[in-house]
Amino acid sequence: MFLCIDLKSFYASVECAIRGLDTLKTNLVVADEKRGKGALCLAVSPSLKALGVRNRCRLYEIPNYLNYIIAKPRMGLYIKYSIMIYKIYLKYISSEDIHPYSIDEVFLDISSYLNYYKISCYELAFSIMNAIKKQTGIIATCGIGENMYLAKVALDILAKKSKDNIGYLDKDLYLLKLSLHEPLTDFWQIGTGIMLRLLKYNIKNMKDIRTANLDLLHHEFGINANILIEHANGRDETTIANIKQYNTKSKSLSLSQILFSDYSFVDARNILKEMVFTLVLSLINNELCTGLISLHIGYADIKSFNKQKMIYSTNCYSLICKEFLYLYDKFIKKEAKIRQVSISLSLLKPSDKKDHNLFTNEFNETREINLLKAINEIKVKYGKNSLLTANNLLKMSTQKTRNELIGGHHE
Repeated sequence: MFLCIDLKSFYASVECAIRGLDTLKTNLVVADEKRGKGALCLAVSPSLKALGVRNRCRLYEIPNYLNYIIAKPRMGLYIKYSIMIYKIYLKYISSEDIHPYSIDEVFLDISSYLNYYKISCYELAFSIMNAIKKQTGIIATCGIGENMYLAKVALDILAKKSKDNIGYLDKDLYLLKLSLHEPLTDFWQIGTGIMLRLLKYNIKNMKDIRTANLDLLHHEFGINANILIEHANGRDETTIANIKQYNTKSKSLSLSQILFSDYSFVDARNILKEMVFTLVLSLINNELCTGLISLHIGYADIKSFNKQKMIYSTNCYSLICKEFLYLYDKFIKKEAKIRQVSISLSLLKPSDKKDHNLFTNEFNETREINLLKAINEIKVKYGKNSLLTANNLLKMSTQKTRNELIGGHHE
């Protein structure tokens, strides 16, 4: 038996709790006003949602006749609350049976705890939810299910609409209650893309998936069709132990930022160099090297640009930056205004297995990597802004500001 617990409008609830306000009665959005009316609302309080304000909206989309508080995002504070609530879970469940799904959502495997506590799954869920409310002022919702999938669906479709904030599903109830439920995007792991691909075959609900031609599903989705079929029948053999033991075969490091204004070709190029430097420091810190670089540029008013390039496996900044600048200088439109820069390093492997070639100066490369290691040590000990490059001091640089952010926002 599993619980899937979600903290209702988490960021907004934390801001209400800090102010001593009732989360359910206070109109509050979490957004950075300094970014203008187009600023994204990271969270909207339940009372505003009840008035029709959708989550993740822009400030300008909130009707002018509504009165509400705008709270500046404080990621450091939200992380502290998340840790505080995780410690509450630990009072009931071992860490081995907890899987944090996000900063405000967890899965708990309670199979071996019900007999120990001599209570029902409902009673255990209520105890944990009440402890969260009492100690933090934050309201939680909970899905209870025979497996992780059913617990998540019970949370997303049933609990958030129930009076006691709890939903329950076993396989029989799932088949009875949700076989004809639409849209399919309400179900965990089905996005708009998958739903549209299913609609091509007039598949609109879980019953349709169960009765669909299996060859058709496998032709359309490949091996992922098995997941759709299993979920349509309410089956899921995944356990938290499986998740903790799983290691992805394909790994990458990435960095992205949306710029506060339109950047010129030259200014965005400097931003790219800063980002590559930051990502290579992470590469060095994790003792990895990369063999594939990816660049994404989002323009202000034309279609964005994406490009990848295979390179000799290396963790040397000068070599990696040279390859990124090659892509940038060759393909980016010099007259266009740029609003987003994203980069990633893929095909990662241990740094002691990097490629060697006749064109590499081993002495210079080793000296540069040792310098980067020293820079990493200084930044860890004295802070990210304790050591900056000259590029970081340019007017349009964002690095100093970003070094002070958590999750892209001020603490």
